[in-house]
Amino acid sequence: MELIMTGTGSPLPDPNRSGPSQLVKVAGRNFLIDCGRGCLMRLAAAGAPPITIERLLLTHLHSDHVTDVNDLITTRWISGFPAPPLPIVGPEGTDNFIESTLKMLESDIGYRIEHHSDLESPQLEVAETAAGVVLDDGQVRITAAMTEHKPVHPTVGYRIEAEGSSIVLAGDTIPCAGLDELCLGADVYVQTVIRDDLIKQLPIKRLLDVLDYHSTVEDAARTADKAGVKTLVLNHCVPAPSTQEDIDQWIQMASEHFDGEIILPSDLETINV
Repeated sequence: MELIMTGTGSPLPDPNRSGPSQLVKVAGRNFLIDCGRGCLMRLAAAGAPPITIERLLLTHLHSDHVTDVNDLITTRWISGFPAPPLPIVGPEGTDNFIESTLKMLESDIGYRIEHHSDLESPQLEVAETAAGVVLDDGQVRITAAMTEHKPVHPTVGYRIEAEGSSIVLAGDTIPCAGLDELCLGADVYVQTVIRDDLIKQLPIKRLLDVLDYHSTVEDAARTADKAGVKTLVLNHCVPAPSTQEDIDQWIQMASEHFDGEIILPSDLETINV
């Protein structure tokens, strides 16, 4: 398996980091986890155009994780001859979100159908999940578990298993039982993390509010250690590290609680599993 970081950023626009998104490639199949700002540009750079995405997995419906869903739907639709239906999996509320997205796109869909006689409406297959098996076809197994990101609720994380390896895509969450379940014995664990020591220095309530529903670097490291994870990937970092010295500091903080491999990747970095 390959894990390609198609977006390592946060809600704050960053010229070097697109919004949260990861691409898992296994045996010629592409699975996309979340679809944040700039995702399609990164997919193009990764050689995985929207038409090649087999399934979209959404961890939750915060805007920074779904801003490019409309672009994924539209671009996949107009570049297929025809495009196969796109399966979309996410927590409760995903069906309503996709319906609203299609309603927003209604005029554009109408323009394109009127102009191109071979086009019909985009075909999507939406499934909501809380926990359990999302896909198991003998080659790839995907399971979901509930995570904790209240007041955003419900939220889920995913574990993808194939070729004898496993990747956990946790999304935004604090430590919780569902996260522990997903991470147990995983080869790679990708976690949104914050630096609470830095955020607490900013006297802005809206920024301080993020402290109670994200894992700190230390939280992620402890989760990885407890679960026996091999590699911890620090992602969606707030505030985003901008220099190698910053990155080294984040990794050093995690290493105080976890002695496995620790990575803080850039956009398009590939992690072989």
